[in-house]
Amino acid sequence: MTGYDLIDEAVVDAPPQAVWEALIAEFRGAARWWVPANTFAVVRGAPDEVGGEVAVTVHTKGVDKGGPKIRFTSRTRAVEPGRLLSVDYVEGVFRGTSDFVVEPLQGGRTRVGMHFVGRPHGWLKLLAKVADIGAEHSTGTSEAFVRLGRILAEESAGAGRPAAGDRHLEGSAR
Repeated sequence: MTGYDLIDEAVVDAPPQAVWEALIAEFRGAARWWVPANTFAVVRGAPDEVGGEVAVTVHTKGVDKGGPKIRFTSRTRAVEPGRLLSVDYVEGVFRGTSDFVVEPLQGGRTRVGMHFVGRPHGWLKLLAKVADIGAEHSTGTSEAFVRLGRILAEESAGAGRPAAGDRHLEGSAR
């Protein structure tokens, strides 16, 4: 059976607290930076509390552009506020886990990463035979992290901090 063990990360020119707050806000439904690929809605509790559940929708052609919608639910397993959010995928088309890590770096920068270990479930198992779901996942996550970096850099510049220009983000997938 096809399974995934993917790490996507980026270096963002923003402090860890800002990155953490943006991550949690997105999972609460803010739809600021993971869109157009993914949207999130709280099902129960809060995403940054153990037991909180979030419905995830992957919009394969973008929000409001048709195409198949990949839906699943995450349940928060562990939280270290400001640093780590660990979730289990418990319903829908994925089973597995993800760890979202926020790590401070020198110069007020932050590394944000997602470690996804999962496998397709239900109808997605069929699609995974003809589409590279892992590559699509990494592309969507990397693009989201780029948007996050741009938004936080713009907000920093608007708050009187000099804009970082093109160096505000360096992304990678492993």
